[in-house]
Amino acid sequence: MTLREEIILGKLAPGDRLKVDTLKENYGTGASPVREALSLLTSDQLVERIDQRGFRVAPTSKIQFTEILDLRCNLEDMALRQSIANGDKEWEESLVLVHHYMSRADRSVSGVFEELHKKFHMELISCGVSPILLRFCSQLYDLNVRYRYLAGRSQDYGRRDVAAEHQAILDAAIDRDAELASSLLLSHYRSTGAFLSELIS
Repeated sequence: MTLREEIILGKLAPGDRLKVDTLKENYGTGASPVREALSLLTSDQLVERIDQRGFRVAPTSKIQFTEILDLRCNLEDMALRQSIANGDKEWEESLVLVHHYMSRADRSVSGVFEELHKKFHMELISCGVSPILLRFCSQLYDLNVRYRYLAGRSQDYGRRDVAAEHQAILDAAIDRDAELASSLLLSHYRSTGAFLSELIS
């Protein structure tokens, strides 16, 4: 598992110190690759530099989550509508295939499922969309995932039928119903946010 994955999946908690020597041992690599990774993760806002004292996992907050969620909804609404308008048969087949693999993935193996889950959401918005917009959406996805894993610890979160939500989004996209697909996608995202009030201060 990479450092990015450990942060995104909550293996490393917000605020945890990230010491270069420790990371070198954990990942069996040299100091230069570790520093390069920390620099990249800092630019992605997953890691925070602490003045001259090193690095730590970026903190989380309800205010930041709200900002991430609002940005994600606005940008992906635009991207999804463009993708549906530009979608061809190849896009449709790829989307169905990715969804199939995701639906069969073992959720207990979080890294495997998460890779397919992100692939599904990015495939939804992939057709004919600006590369810059896609990059922003990908970054916001990663920032959001840490909060989704926090929401997953809520007792009420398990009552959601997330698989059915994904299926409904897929069906609307394949039917080229941009209004319905966007409505379902944004509801899917905002439903996660509803579970965070009890978990994040």
